[in-house]
Amino acid sequence: MRVIGGELGGRTLTAPRGRATRPTPERVREALFSILAPVDGLRVLDLFAGSGALAIEALSRGALSATLVDSSHAAISAINRNLESLDLAAEVRAQEAVPFLQRARQDARQYDLVFLDPPYRHSPTLERELSTALVPVLAPGARVVTESDRRAPLELGLPTPPDERRYGDTLIRIYTHGPR
Repeated sequence: MRVIGGELGGRTLTAPRGRATRPTPERVREALFSILAPVDGLRVLDLFAGSGALAIEALSRGALSATLVDSSHAAISAINRNLESLDLAAEVRAQEAVPFLQRARQDARQYDLVFLDPPYRHSPTLERELSTALVPVLAPGARVVTESDRRAPLELGLPTPPDERRYGDTLIRIYTHGPR
C-alpha cells in the first residue's frame, strides 16, 4: 500500500496487522481524490481511520490538518508508524467515532472533509448515531465521503443526495453539507 499523489506520492504505508482492517484500495483512493480535488487548506477528519491512508493522502495533497480516529490499538499503532515514517503531523485519537464527534461538537470543532469507512458489519447499527453526531462538526460546504459494501450501503441522514460511485463491491458516496 502506498500514497498515490501529492508531495508524498509513491511512499509506502503500513496497514494494521490482521483482518480487522480493510484498507481502501489504491485505485479507489486515486479515483476518489480525482473527484475531490483540490483539497488544499482543508481540515480533514478520518473516522474509522484504519491505516490512515485517506487522511494521509489528503495531507500529501495539501490539506491543512487531519484528525484520525480509530478505536483499534492495532490501527492507532499503524497510523502513528505511517505518520512518523512520512514525517507528517496530525492529531491521532484512540476512541470510538460517536463519542469523538460528541466531544468535537462541545469543542466547536469544524471539518471541511470527513471520511467515514466503518467496518461493513457495523454500518447498519451506526447510521443513525453517526448522522446525528456528524452534522454539528461539518463546516459550511463540507464534504462527507462514506465507503461501504454496495450490497449494504451506509445510509446517512444528510439532506443532500450523495454522488455515488461503485468500484467492484465498494460503494463510495460523497455528500455535500450546505453551500460552499
